[in-house]
Amino acid sequence: MPKSKRDKKISLTKTAKKGVALKQRIIEDIRSCVDEFDNIYVFSFNNIRNNTFKEIRNTWKPSRFFFGKNRVIGVGLGRTVEEEVQDGLHKVSECLKGERALLFTNKTEEEVIAYFESQNFEEFARSGNVAQRTVSLEEGPLENFSHAMEPYLRKLGLPTKLDKGIVTMIKPYEVCTEGSILTPEQAKILELLDIRMAAFEMKLKCSWNKNTGFKKYL
Repeated sequence: MPKSKRDKKISLTKTAKKGVALKQRIIEDIRSCVDEFDNIYVFSFNNIRNNTFKEIRNTWKPSRFFFGKNRVIGVGLGRTVEEEVQDGLHKVSECLKGERALLFTNKTEEEVIAYFESQNFEEFARSGNVAQRTVSLEEGPLENFSHAMEPYLRKLGLPTKLDKGIVTMIKPYEVCTEGSILTPEQAKILELLDIRMAAFEMKLKCSWNKNTGFKKYL
């Protein structure tokens, strides 16, 4: 009887001592998921935040997501024909580049595609993002902010003061200019103003099914 690919041992001799146990645990988790779930999807993502990530995980339970550590995930799947734990999984490993992640699930392809196509919405921009438009504040009261916020707003660079307990702009101020790279302070001001300039999206790149094998998406 041929030896199962699942039993292949992968050497971590090139891995630094610190963190070896964690990486080995991720590899074992990946291999357990290969056994447990029928489908694997690789997808790219932009501007994901921790809260969004947490909501996605909760929505898809008991499916499993793996974000980051592409190389370690690739080791778990197998990066070559000789190393892969199931036929065709080295092709999935080859798709793990840059900002990409893995989904193990037993949901149908139709369900997965429908969900990913719906995940396209505006999110708060981060430091380093490009400003999508110019945002300016006029002189006068900022009534949406409590008086306790005024020192923090000044720390962020806004020219404010308290006028009879109301946060007030003492002069006009340009928060950001269209096309400029946002600083941490600008990104925080935009978030406090509830102005969203980043697009969150998730795009399927490839999939693998235990019966039909590997598939690539455009």
